[in-house]
Amino acid sequence: MALYEHTVMSRQDISAQQAEALNDTIKDLIVAGGGSVAKIEYWGLRNLTYRVKKNRKAHYSLLAIDCPPAAMAEVERQLGINEDVLRWLTIKVEELDLELSPLLARRERERERDRPVRNDETVEA
Repeated sequence: MALYEHTVMSRQDISAQQAEALNDTIKDLIVAGGGSVAKIEYWGLRNLTYRVKKNRKAHYSLLAIDCPPAAMAEVERQLGINEDVLRWLTIKVEELDLELSPLLARRERERERDRPVRNDETVEA
């Protein structure tokens, strides 16, 4: 089986729950094709550098996938039909990166930094 990193951009006017449901649909297609999804990251609604199909923003998702090429072809066919999908990019990789993406890792560090310190915790300098 082949290893893929798959990024999906979906329309700005769908909800975050609908974007997550799109990720679940992709996962179901992969599993039905005999593969597995190792990681799904929802990056949220982000600004686009230029308009894509009249949209200024898009919901981004990243999936780490291990599946046969036929299953990936079916996913791409289904995404081409789906009106909520603006663009997608599939890259074949040598190995899957299961760590947090740099985008989510930075958000996590900022969240930890901005977290209020309780009285019983000590702050390290």
